[in-house]
Amino acid sequence: MKLAELFKQGRPVFSFEVFPPKRDKPIDTIYSTLEALKDLKPDFISVTYGASGSLADNSTCEIASAIKHKYGMESAAHLTCVNSTREEVKVVLERLKTAGVENILALRGDISPDVPPKDDFHHASELIEYIKSLGYDFGISGACYPEGHPNSESQIDDIVNLKKKVDAGAQHLVSQLFFDNSMFYDFLEKARIAGIEVPIEAGIMPVTNKKQIERMVSMCGASLPPKFAKTMSRYETRPDALKDAGIAYAAEQIVDLVSQGVDGIHLYTMNNPEVARRINDSVRSLF
Repeated sequence: MKLAELFKQGRPVFSFEVFPPKRDKPIDTIYSTLEALKDLKPDFISVTYGASGSLADNSTCEIASAIKHKYGMESAAHLTCVNSTREEVKVVLERLKTAGVENILALRGDISPDVPPKDDFHHASELIEYIKSLGYDFGISGACYPEGHPNSESQIDDIVNLKKKVDAGAQHLVSQLFFDNSMFYDFLEKARIAGIEVPIEAGIMPVTNKKQIERMVSMCGASLPPKFAKTMSRYETRPDALKDAGIAYAAEQIVDLVSQGVDGIHLYTMNNPEVARRINDSVRSLF
């Protein structure tokens, strides 16, 4: 099933994200995670692009195929393009097609100072156009950034570029994580005014340790509202309390978002079934 079809069911979509094991870990370690997540019955699970981010890493395809065909859930495979040529991307698309994966989350990918980007793709919209030009029948999703992409000159510039993704063929959008719901509502209003009408899922990441907060803020620039910062500061030396507070905060975000009519929630599970289950148990009746 194409992911866009899930949003026609008359209720918010609730989906998860997982990532492949690191290169020094066997791929089998992800399957115990999926076994646990299966019982939570998410609408779909997305799989980030290989642990190494390289063409040779086939783990994303393998995991996305297993989610669909072994565990009976819909899946979406992330696909980045900034470090790939058109021919390399085509190879990955053929793998996904052969594996029976129907959905792709098309991304530019992070630019690493240690890996010079290639010249075939500069933006996710170009990747989407390329996939469409090949005639593959994939459902295509894209990413969006409630606080603006770190490389954008302004949020308006970012939304103009987002519209290009949708015009190129993205049928559904998943947001970067955020901790201030007002930021998401402001972004959503601007996106709709710009004529972006596809379903937009809110990306929620439960914070369970201080290191995770620091890493996420440095990577994506998410702002920390006073309520969140105060809570995290209060419990930063008490790991169990911080974990409970982070889960509670994420659940509160979800309750507010769903009550305001959001299209869906995409939960960044960090491959932690226990955290996903606790949040699921708190909010499942809303879906």
